[in-house]
Amino acid sequence: MSDVITVHPAEPGDGNVLGEIHAVSWGVSHGPFCAPEVAAAGVEERRGKWHGVLAEGGDTILLARLNERAGAFARFGASTSRPGVAEIHTFFAHPDVWGSGVAMVLLTAVLERVRDAGYDEVHLWTLRDSAQARRFYAKNGFVETGRTHDHDFAEGPPLALVELERAVPGR
Repeated sequence: MSDVITVHPAEPGDGNVLGEIHAVSWGVSHGPFCAPEVAAAGVEERRGKWHGVLAEGGDTILLARLNERAGAFARFGASTSRPGVAEIHTFFAHPDVWGSGVAMVLLTAVLERVRDAGYDEVHLWTLRDSAQARRFYAKNGFVETGRTHDHDFAEGPPLALVELERAVPGR
């Protein structure tokens, strides 16, 4: 039997699921670049924040499931820095689903929603030192803009982020 991947809007009761995906994947992808105490605090902060984010509303959050098990999510909406452009604010997949196609299906759904909202372009920021994330986005049509900025996680050195963008398909 083949795997079934589904994508749907996150619901108010999905806060724990989003938090677990975010905490585990952030710990693996970002944690190695932070001081140990900063990484531990970052994991805990991500685990607990999504109930509040869901209650606020605002940006769209899509949740992808592999064989009914939550595996990845994305939060996206209007760009915080580039008027008229969409931004993927958060995109994380649990390490258990890496390589399964879940992230690709989720990204396709995000791009369809961005297109349906009337955007021609979408951008995002990712860790400069995350070769895996940069490969994934490049494989899916994102190109680096040359813009960078540092993100300060409160302790230790700031982490460098790079911006990537792409045209929205079908626009």
